Amino acid sequence: MTDDAYRATDPAKVALGRLLFWDPVLSGNRNISCGTCHQPQFGTGDGLSLGLGEGGIGLGTARVPDPANPPEQRIPRNAPGLWNLGAKEFTALFHDGRIEDRDGVLRTPMGPEMVEGFDTLLSAQTMFPVLSGDEMAGHYSENEVAQAVRQGLITGSDGAWEKLSARVRAIPEYLTMWETAFPGDDTLDFTDISDAIGQFVEFEWRSDTAPFDLWLRGEDDLSARALQGAELFYFTQGCASCHSGPFQTDQDFHVTGQPQLGPGKRARFERHARDEGRARVTGDAADRFAFRTPSLRNVTETGPWGHAGAYADLRDFIAAHAAPRAALSEYARDVTLPDAGPEIAATDWTFMDDAAEVTALATAVRGPDRVLTETEVTALMAFLETLRDETALAGRLGIPETVPSGLPVDRP
Repeated sequence: MTDDAYRATDPAKVALGRLLFWDPVLSGNRNISCGTCHQPQFGTGDGLSLGLGEGGIGLGTARVPDPANPPEQRIPRNAPGLWNLGAKEFTALFHDGRIEDRDGVLRTPMGPEMVEGFDTLLSAQTMFPVLSGDEMAGHYSENEVAQAVRQGLITGSDGAWEKLSARVRAIPEYLTMWETAFPGDDTLDFTDISDAIGQFVEFEWRSDTAPFDLWLRGEDDLSARALQGAELFYFTQGCASCHSGPFQTDQDFHVTGQPQLGPGKRARFERHARDEGRARVTGDAADRFAFRTPSLRNVTETGPWGHAGAYADLRDFIAAHAAPRAALSEYARDVTLPDAGPEIAATDWTFMDDAAEVTALATAVRGPDRVLTETEVTALMAFLETLRDETALAGRLGIPETVPSGLPVDRP
């Protein structure tokens, strides 16, 4: 890809966003940063099928409930990778695409007044984790941010965003960096914070120097096995019908029959453990169980795989993805879930233990099951390895040693 495929970034905003991304000051209880669940060592995810946000301690596969303040539930969906989110073609974010840029107009479930002032779709995306009780805000009334969220106060002088912005404004180093990054701006507010974080993510995790890119530019060759995998991917097996374009995604939504585990995506008063994906956004029954086609850049590093992290092994995922109905009936439940106590664990398999729910999911899948041989899976794996970008995985600026708030930085 060339530079014109991406939005330009400002070094001053990137530098500010880097520190804010890693600073727990943006969480209600000052104990979780964006980086807590988006660690470079786990391909910018957290290495878990379903993570523990608020109420968890530790990182990645070592994260466990805090005995003094345990979580209420697992985060309902797998933490997505952050690769290439500065590319202009990414016009919908989250597994269900609930935040979108439609011809320059941002749309979210929170209404038009909630997207004013954000420079980009990625910037607007940051509004969601900081307002989520299970992710960063904290639960109910345990801090002033959670209290505001509980009361529905998001914008305005008493809103959750202003409370977070006031924390940042009170730190002199941030104020100085903000003046450099946003010259002429009146007040450091939440949209400035999110714009800076967005630019950092765009800069830090741009990924277009993988062996696959060198091959496309005629600068290097791929192995015979990887070329065999590319033939299967682009032609014989038709993977590229959805995983198309330079980032291997059509940016669309499809029902692929992925096993559902954990609490599902539901309101607190609902009792099912279902995640209907895109249908929760559109209200269209045809979108039930549809999820956004993920980009495959650095896919070998971003496991567990699937919107609920149902597969801990990428080879298993590939075979199951090709034959989803059979995979649902034979699913081995090989997941990466921290022990979260019996009450939370009791919901882990509610969906998969319900034959009617599994049948409904299998019925929603379109197209035939295709059984891959071990040789074909090996070839596809060899092709996917060519999307592994060592430069991007190493990061450009890396994790800071300290952040201006003085709070601990989550480092491996």
